[in-house]
Amino acid sequence: MKITVQYFAILREQRGCGEETLEIESASALELYKKLAAEHGLSMTPEAMKVVVNEEFCEWDHAISDGDTIVFIPPVAGG
Repeated sequence: MKITVQYFAILREQRGCGEETLEIESASALELYKKLAAEHGLSMTPEAMKVVVNEEFCEWDHAISDGDTIVFIPPVAGG
């Protein structure tokens, strides 16, 4: 299936891009993040972040479907 992943803040810096389209097998948001973190050296733990699928906050065990847009949101500071 084809999905879009968007990165913000520190994850964007670590990944070196703000968005990418991926071909993946069936996975949950957590499985996807763990795979991407291992491949690209992302430092944030899932417990420290929120996950959004198709513009809705969801739980990490949310099943990803073809065409989904997934956003990993690290904590941010500032104003």
